[in-house]
Amino acid sequence: MSTDTSTIVLIGHGMVGQRFLEALAERGLTGTHRVVVLCEEPRPAYDRVRLTSYFSGTSPEELSLTDRAFIEEHGIELYVGDPAVAVDREARAVTARSGLVVGYDVLVLATGSQPFVPPVPNKDAEGCFVYRTIEDLLAIEEYARRSTTGAVVGGGLLGLEAAGALKGLGLASHIVEFAPRLMPVQVDEGGGAALLRTIEEMGLSVHTGVGTQEIVVGDDGAVTGMRLSDGSELATDLVVFSAGVRPRDQLARDCGLSVGERGGIVVDEQCRTVCDPRVFAIGSARWPPTAGCTAWSRPVTNRRRRPWRRSPRTSRPSPERTCPPS
Repeated sequence: MSTDTSTIVLIGHGMVGQRFLEALAERGLTGTHRVVVLCEEPRPAYDRVRLTSYFSGTSPEELSLTDRAFIEEHGIELYVGDPAVAVDREARAVTARSGLVVGYDVLVLATGSQPFVPPVPNKDAEGCFVYRTIEDLLAIEEYARRSTTGAVVGGGLLGLEAAGALKGLGLASHIVEFAPRLMPVQVDEGGGAALLRTIEEMGLSVHTGVGTQEIVVGDDGAVTGMRLSDGSELATDLVVFSAGVRPRDQLARDCGLSVGERGGIVVDEQCRTVCDPRVFAIGSARWPPTAGCTAWSRPVTNRRRRPWRRSPRTSRPSPERTCPPS
């Protein structure tokens, strides 16, 4: 390969990262550029929207959004299980966990989001899980084999899916939601009442209007229950946190890029970071989420996805106000 070839480094290979690679291929850029992908997970991009279908018989391979043929055909250098750990913007280089250092001409951050875990005591105890990746599901499935009861913290859509999955694994399943109804963002009071009846008819127990105060553990450090905000205690062997997500922007913070007040890498309407014209951010890692770079950042599948609504609070801040001082 010629040393004059420009290099595009993509950090993250989720649904949006794969769509970005497909967009590069459609535009012929994989033929004119070296493309390097650093993927944290041990497998290439897969359909995270359909994640729960794993518990109904869909294999990880069937969830995959790409294959080796696509990667090889377009000469993409894909490193799975080797996430980026540092970005040196002055040297224009990315360091991976393995020690691999890759120089870039253009850097694209597709680091996605991470589950929000409430800061309650013992949240990291044995038997506590999040519900985000195939590896999370494999770990839940394994732990459920020696459990009898499971509880999900969060009564949104993903929380309901997680609770249904626990029931499908043979566990008595509970849902704990701080709001007064399930899916409080999506449904009104009447809809919440109808949803509650449906969920309870499925054999799931619902606890609304209460929060998780503490994860109770036994002498061996494993989960034995949850202490709730109303003073009651719920006996459970397994806890799944499904209380929303936050942008994964720590890598951007560490290298001095600007982030929003509530997280997310600040970009302009072309998804270019406001602090560095060579660095872009796409997908749920960017802020505002209304940034109009849909050709690059829309996922491979848009099933069940809702368009973001622009509001005055998500207007783009100016670079002068948001870039960290040099």
